[in-house]
Amino acid sequence: MLGGVRAAGRQARSLESVGHRPWPPPEGRWLLGQTWEDLLFAHWRVPQEQVRHYVPSELEVELHDGSAWLGITPFRLTGLRPRGGLPVPQLSSFFELNVRTYVRTRDAKPGIWFFSLDATSRLAVRGARRSYRLPYFDARMTIERDDGWLEVECARTSERGRVFSGRYRPEGPVFHAESGSFEWFLAERYCLYTTGRRETLYRAEIHHEPWPLQRAEAEVELTSIAPFELQGQPLCHYAARQDVVMWPLERVEA
Repeated sequence: MLGGVRAAGRQARSLESVGHRPWPPPEGRWLLGQTWEDLLFAHWRVPQEQVRHYVPSELEVELHDGSAWLGITPFRLTGLRPRGGLPVPQLSSFFELNVRTYVRTRDAKPGIWFFSLDATSRLAVRGARRSYRLPYFDARMTIERDDGWLEVECARTSERGRVFSGRYRPEGPVFHAESGSFEWFLAERYCLYTTGRRETLYRAEIHHEPWPLQRAEAEVELTSIAPFELQGQPLCHYAARQDVVMWPLERVEA
């Protein structure tokens, strides 16, 4: 319980630091708090036309160095709670794996588009599908420590076999991405986009302090969770912990 109280306090206090954001946080009340632990950012350079097929026409696919980028991010989610509440033991902690790319709207707000999100909490999967209209899936997943490495295995419940496996570990000192850098492009995103009925576009604002990044070494064995085949070795970063608050969905006017 004490850990949940501390996590809730850190999540709320994250809003004391807003100067790094590309735009101010929303004036309305945030809805959810959560904490992400032992997170891997694994990114592959991918052709824009492959990503374009999966992204709504209202969104522009963002490029860096002439290419789109696909990220796979396994992590442990803890401290999940509604605003004003505390994390509930055994309900607020689970494993999650996201597949994402980077987009922006006509009002130039850069954000994240999720191809899929897999989680080991049936309650969280159904809640996120309903509240945030995100493509969540039930999964069996583990992240275990072994001699300095974090070993991750993920299998989607609705499919046979694993959809992602590999291991990773941090290397070097913690750093914060400089504004305009490649690391900033990949990590410092303060909203997500999704679609609802009749392909209506929605946005959910997110807030967190600057990412405490480290370079990472990774050995990725399986990436069939991606919507298309990935080539080459990923560029990898690690973050030990990030405290996050999220606002409700809002409709994006065309």
